[in-house]
Amino acid sequence: MTVIQNMQRFSTAILQRSQLGRDFSGLRIFRLPLMKKAPAACSITIYTFFLFFILFVAAAFISFFCFSSRFIFLVNNSERKAVPISENHRKTPRPIVVPLNCSARNLTQTCPGNYPTTFDTDLAWKPVCPDYFRWIHEDLKPWKTTGISRDMVERAKRSAHFRLVIVKGKVYIEKYKKSIQTRDVFTIWGILQLLRRYPGKLLDLELTFDCNDRPVIRSGDHRGPNSTSPPPLFRYCGDRWTLDVVFPDWSFWGWPEINMKPWGNLLKDLKEGNNRTKWMEREPYAYWKGNPLVAETRRDLLTCNVSDVQDWNARLFVQDWMLESQQGYKQSDVSNQCTHRYKIYIEGWAWSVSEKYILACDSVTLMVKPRYYDFFMRSLQPVHHYWPIKDNDKCRSIKFAVDWGNSHKQKAQAIGKAASDFIQEELKMDYVYDYMFHLLNEYAKLLRFKPTIPEGAVEVCSETVACSAEGVEKKFMMESLVNSPSVTSPCALPPPYDPPVLGALLRKKANSIKQVERWENRYWENLNQQH
Repeated sequence: MTVIQNMQRFSTAILQRSQLGRDFSGLRIFRLPLMKKAPAACSITIYTFFLFFILFVAAAFISFFCFSSRFIFLVNNSERKAVPISENHRKTPRPIVVPLNCSARNLTQTCPGNYPTTFDTDLAWKPVCPDYFRWIHEDLKPWKTTGISRDMVERAKRSAHFRLVIVKGKVYIEKYKKSIQTRDVFTIWGILQLLRRYPGKLLDLELTFDCNDRPVIRSGDHRGPNSTSPPPLFRYCGDRWTLDVVFPDWSFWGWPEINMKPWGNLLKDLKEGNNRTKWMEREPYAYWKGNPLVAETRRDLLTCNVSDVQDWNARLFVQDWMLESQQGYKQSDVSNQCTHRYKIYIEGWAWSVSEKYILACDSVTLMVKPRYYDFFMRSLQPVHHYWPIKDNDKCRSIKFAVDWGNSHKQKAQAIGKAASDFIQEELKMDYVYDYMFHLLNEYAKLLRFKPTIPEGAVEVCSETVACSAEGVEKKFMMESLVNSPSVTSPCALPPPYDPPVLGALLRKKANSIKQVERWENRYWENLNQQH
């Protein structure tokens, strides 16, 4: 075989075995005809030229193929897709870290200008928000047709602790009165972190915030042809008889008075606490620890505690916060309280901050019939996320729930797991911030006036709040500080509930509770017949 034939076969083999050859295996590979008569030196020169020409074309084509388009991966809830994007698609921005500027030079405690006022995010990845975000539309429905006037906002400040104003990405606070403990401080701190997470993306707005527990804007006062439109007032919980706008509570950024960590860190601790004691190894009773002095319903719960006369399957403990503070809060770490198969949630003066800590524990949450709701609990389903407990017959209801769970261990474990999965996956801080973002922006769209800075308002930022803080307050602020703008956009807000869908959802919840009541009634009927 001649040198020329070997080179020809070699060049053909390269193309056939290369990625280019595989990609175009259906095409005819260019093959040089053999020259029968030509001087050896001349033939080698010609075929060498053609060989390098073919390799050059192949290299150029591969280079063009690789760099003319790129692929990014979009994560859906159920699948992972590769989507080609054009060369001019915006690249995912790199995160930038901007620490607090608490240097000695900043003695005047002014807001520095080093934090970005805008930041591009990757628009390619945008998952749909959890289902409880739909309640944003329901909470703002009273103003959907009328909009929100300045007069409405002014009327809302009667019971408010502060007015929040956002203009061109800056935050201004007008304080009316001091809240309980540091509720107002950590609520404002949370909103400031939202703006650090999504700088330049919040619309201008004005709102008033009430840091007390119980809602006060009664819907019955704003019905009828001669009634006034309800004032929009933000707070931590609502009920079916009121129109207060529900907002995440202060404890997501820490509760220094009882040494409760910010939610981001505490969520990790709770997950570790779950793993320390598996469900089957836990105490087969219902556990509760709290302050019974804040509500009659809690004092009534204490009558269900175990005694020499009766065992209702409940193990109840009084939380003495004064003693806890003296002992360094060693007995109040909620991540160490995932030791029983069942945990009781019961309201205090209103809704209780403890709800999310209890639901996160892998234990079956025994929820004493609540009156109030926070921003996420309306999407929880009985017998799937929790077990309903009668508020007017607590002891018998708790005993039945525990006996049922201990007799149906796999089903009981599934209820506890569904709740803790919900908390870990759908109530992580990313979604807390996204809920705040969408709620505030949807609210701002309803304003029928231009937000302005009140005469008595003061500009606030993370530096003005945290730099002068001390002790546990400052520690929790540093732990919950958003150090850089998010490189991803907020999740996509789902549409409002269609009335038939919402009605079906509420009926399903009511029917599940009635089903449990029927099981409970049969349980006690059978027990009474045996005696």
